[in-house]
Amino acid sequence: MSAAGMRCPACGSTNIVDDDLYSQAQLVCVDCGSVVSEGVLANDPVGGSDVSFSRTTAVAKRPCANLIKGQQRVKAICRILMVNREIEDLSHTCRQLNWPITVGTISCLLDADSMVVGAIYQEMVKNLSIEAPIINVTDVIGAHCHEYKISSLDVPEELAENSRELTKRAVALVELAADSWIVTGRKPIPIMMAATYLAWQSLKPNKHRLKFSLDKFCQVAKVKKLKSAMTRVAEIKEVLCKLGKEIPWVRETVTPDNVIQLVECILQNRYALLRRAMRTHEDALLEESQASCAEAPPESSSQISECADQTPITSFVKQNGSNSDGKEKPGDVDYNPRVLPEHSGTQESQNPPQNWGKRVLFAPPCVIHAKKRRAEQPEHTDVTGDEEISDSEIDSYIRTPQEARDFALMQQMLSLSDSAKS
Repeated sequence: MSAAGMRCPACGSTNIVDDDLYSQAQLVCVDCGSVVSEGVLANDPVGGSDVSFSRTTAVAKRPCANLIKGQQRVKAICRILMVNREIEDLSHTCRQLNWPITVGTISCLLDADSMVVGAIYQEMVKNLSIEAPIINVTDVIGAHCHEYKISSLDVPEELAENSRELTKRAVALVELAADSWIVTGRKPIPIMMAATYLAWQSLKPNKHRLKFSLDKFCQVAKVKKLKSAMTRVAEIKEVLCKLGKEIPWVRETVTPDNVIQLVECILQNRYALLRRAMRTHEDALLEESQASCAEAPPESSSQISECADQTPITSFVKQNGSNSDGKEKPGDVDYNPRVLPEHSGTQESQNPPQNWGKRVLFAPPCVIHAKKRRAEQPEHTDVTGDEEISDSEIDSYIRTPQEARDFALMQQMLSLSDSAKS
């Protein structure tokens, strides 16, 4: 049916087009949307319109050519790398659902050194001019949680967990770990594994889940356990205990064994609990410094003020919690555990105390577990290497005291034998 020379009876427009609706065609006015003329099945071709009935009523849509080509490429890569069937199926799933894959995950799947894989990745990005997309941490953790086989189809009902809820709780735990400096300088996969394990336990803290160790959880979920993941679990539990102790309605002692039952409450109020924990720790340091000053009273008022300000945390609170006129600000101070105390230009800042990270509530791991640095040896500018060395000095260098005694005894025996011969 042609639309040439036709006019819309409603608005008088000549902008009329053919509109295929299932197996019957009709003429529709573009300007007002009125149906100008409906097609008749007797006037249409035997084959019907261009839109076939099978295409419009198909339940399972046929994948497009690009999707088929991408699946073939993923399959070829998996065959080249000689990975098992499960990894190949997971690769197809990640591609279809647009899940991000980290370099650490690829290194774990290939059982290769992550440093080597990272160097190759950087070289590929540079040589091929590839722009890597910016991935949200929620997507990364979500893709990581999908690797765990803990759905109702894989494990019993008391151990099964929804992937969406698991991802949401794991993201909250990782954010808490970031606020308490645990993430700083650490590899991401062990932290995500620790967060996933604790999230799985805390969503339904029943007796079946609480008795599961990380090793057993990884065996049930069919994932490979990483050695440092257990350390990350202990560190996150330590932070949870520090915050759980600040919950007003909790009367029992919070320990790593029972803190899992408080995870939901801690995450819902984590910002308020962080402020309370920081304040409690600072008050404890202030009381400790005042007690030490009381045991050894200073001689003057200036020394009293110095004794009150001897901790870096106290000076940091005074700088951030008071106005320029010296009066305290009304309300609570917004404590931020990510902000470290700044050292002033005094002699204490020039010679800071060793391992100051143990004096604050939250600090980077490299500060808490600081490595011992080699003491720098002073350079002797008056030594040029051309000085003359006497024989006695050479003897003292190459002989131990025992060697010197043996040498003197030998010299005495030789002199006695020479005198006997004469």
